[in-house]
Amino acid sequence: MNITRLQFEGYRNLKDNFILPDDGINIIYGDNAQGKTNLLEALWLFCGSRSFRGAKDNELIGFERDYMKLSLNFKSAQREQTAEITICEGKKLVTLNGIEKSSASQLSGSICSVIFSPDHLALVKNGPAERRKFIDNAISQIKPRYSDTLNKYNQTLNQRNALLKEIPYKKELYDTLYIWDEHLAKLGGAITEQRLKYFNLICEKADKYHNGLSSDNDKLEMKYAFSYDCEDNLSSEEISRAFLSALKKNREEDLQNKSTSCGIHRDDLDIFINGSRARAYASQGQQRSVVLSLKLAEAEIIKDYVGEEPIILLDDVLSELDLNRQKYIMNNIHGRQVFITCCDVSSVGKLAKGKVFNVKNGVVKKQIKQ
Repeated sequence: MNITRLQFEGYRNLKDNFILPDDGINIIYGDNAQGKTNLLEALWLFCGSRSFRGAKDNELIGFERDYMKLSLNFKSAQREQTAEITICEGKKLVTLNGIEKSSASQLSGSICSVIFSPDHLALVKNGPAERRKFIDNAISQIKPRYSDTLNKYNQTLNQRNALLKEIPYKKELYDTLYIWDEHLAKLGGAITEQRLKYFNLICEKADKYHNGLSSDNDKLEMKYAFSYDCEDNLSSEEISRAFLSALKKNREEDLQNKSTSCGIHRDDLDIFINGSRARAYASQGQQRSVVLSLKLAEAEIIKDYVGEEPIILLDDVLSELDLNRQKYIMNNIHGRQVFITCCDVSSVGKLAKGKVFNVKNGVVKKQIKQ
């Protein structure tokens, strides 16, 4: 997969223009608040997702402009393709190869991308919910049915929790709890099995990238942490039985707390650097390296499933990384198209091959690398 041209009109603060990216590394540099991240956001929108910054559609339209239009030329499935996104008067029009789509989500699969932004450091810094969200979103990209199972689990969990709140007032409902326990355990077993398969894949691939980033000085270790007594080498059915046993064991505690104390909604992914928990002891640069390794591993897994390399979008990834890690990012991600934003112009000198774009006051200009 390769982007050959991106054109933007009335988009954010960017002046109407287009870029012709390199098929390898593309550096986008400039001071803060000039529009660098806007370029990455424009590319991300073509992956069928909402803005990774949480922006609403009307916020994508530039100041004193009444519409915005993004046009993309790309190579995928061994042919040249085009896509357009237009927002005008509160309406969004999306086309792929001239055919109108009902929503941007229908572009998903035609254009694949993996993005790193500073907000993704929460994967290491924050609590278990961020790590569960990461693995669930990653699996959903390659297995859409996974999202359906996850939604069913969450619905069942909400129903069980509602019943836990109601039982103290309606004792006769107690005997119906086992029905929800069995349903929840079955769904939880299926989800956990998929999580463990993906987790084993991404651990293996992330370790390779992390060794390169740290020059083999830091050892990355990860472990799937169950919220109940279970092994990580069991089948879906065996996991379901272990989960059901835990639900029965914790039933009185759950009734007292009016919530379900164990399950896939409580599991975690433990991350260690050199034997210490990364969340508590890793430096800013080490935490950034962990997340970047996971993102590059995610891209490799997508390629294994869809048969094409996804586009890599790295927003402000170089800050707080030492010189060797910066050089690794810019010169060792081979066979993929990568877009990297940075503020420090000196970072451009570390690029062996690729294109450089400067963004100043919304004006994007290609630079000749010296």
